[in-house]
Amino acid sequence: MNKYLLTLILSLVLPFWLVSCGPSQAPAATDHDDGESGAALAEHAEGAEGPHGGRLLQSGAFTLELAIFERGVAPEFRAWATQDGKPVTPPAVTLAVRLERLGGATDHVAFEPQGDYLRGTSEVREPHSFTVQVQAESGGRRHEWTYDSFQGRTTIEADTARDAGIVVETAGPRLIREVLPLYGVIAPDAENVREVTARYPGMIRKVTRSLGDTVTSGELLAVVESDESLRSYDVTSPIDGVLTRRGANAGEHTGTGALFTVANLATVWAELSVFPRDRARLRLGQQARVQAVDGGEPGESEIVRISPVGTGGNQALTVQVRLDNREHRWTPGLYVNAEVLIGGADVPVAVREAAVQRFRDGQVVFQNVGDAYEVRPVELGRGDGEWVEVTSGLAAGARYVSGNGFLVKADIEKSGASHDH
Repeated sequence: MNKYLLTLILSLVLPFWLVSCGPSQAPAATDHDDGESGAALAEHAEGAEGPHGGRLLQSGAFTLELAIFERGVAPEFRAWATQDGKPVTPPAVTLAVRLERLGGATDHVAFEPQGDYLRGTSEVREPHSFTVQVQAESGGRRHEWTYDSFQGRTTIEADTARDAGIVVETAGPRLIREVLPLYGVIAPDAENVREVTARYPGMIRKVTRSLGDTVTSGELLAVVESDESLRSYDVTSPIDGVLTRRGANAGEHTGTGALFTVANLATVWAELSVFPRDRARLRLGQQARVQAVDGGEPGESEIVRISPVGTGGNQALTVQVRLDNREHRWTPGLYVNAEVLIGGADVPVAVREAAVQRFRDGQVVFQNVGDAYEVRPVELGRGDGEWVEVTSGLAAGARYVSGNGFLVKADIEKSGASHDH
């Protein structure tokens, strides 16, 4: 054979040999009789679609088309079998499917004949994202397939997630609070305010402290000369606190009026207005969360006083909540919002409301297992503005994205996660 002819033969034959033996095709499966050990490792062309829109799974001359059908019914598996290209009657096939989900949960689906196909007897719950294990038996031979069918899933390495500020928490039991929103203002604690007067009428000879000064118990505030004895005596602070009012100046005459007001601001009151219709819902000792109207860290305490009569044209009542102010967070005159806990319910599973995202046609959270993040459609119950009950879709103990979940959503959408089956 001359060199030219050999070259021509290789150029024609070699491409077909490479295609038939290349890595893009799975190796041919070997069927096993029932008595033989092991099961057939089956082949399927990635993305191959059958006449019913399902995935084609092949094992030798046996082919199974498996699809999730959800037009007008709850999502269910349907399967069609052929042998040597000819339909196999459904009663002649035994079929079972196992679905392994992110986080370790598994679903088992049995099948029964219906018309010209096998129908799964249980609903395929969302998300339709799992590793699929298929076992079929027909004509005394067993066939097995395993493949991944992921939807709404992405992978983000731990370092990348941390640098992006993605926050993950654990879903679990929580008290969902029923709260009454109120509004008010910070005021000095009336039990820690003292009016300072002169013991005897006389001439004020000296004033030592100014408005806003911090004073201690026993500290000199003024010197007064008595009208009767013409002797001077000291006027001192009765408590530690801040001088919130000064009504005395040197050279003035004092009578029975207050010279100074001293307030200890280590505790203050949040004075909150309540409409009469809500009065019956409040009682002493109820917990309250108070926050400045411009934001900041909230403070938590309890109701210590409820006024017995209304004030103003709307007859609003006033309730007082005592707040710890040793760190000087609450300035008298500051406007605040408050939530008073008037009831609540313990729920078995709750997540932060910030974790809930809109995805396609529903509400979801993103479950996290290792470096994997996946959509979890959820049904929600009661909420209190911070936490919300999950009635279905996420189990207690599951790790979920509670902060910056929009980054996970964007990554899933960027990857083009589909609803293909």
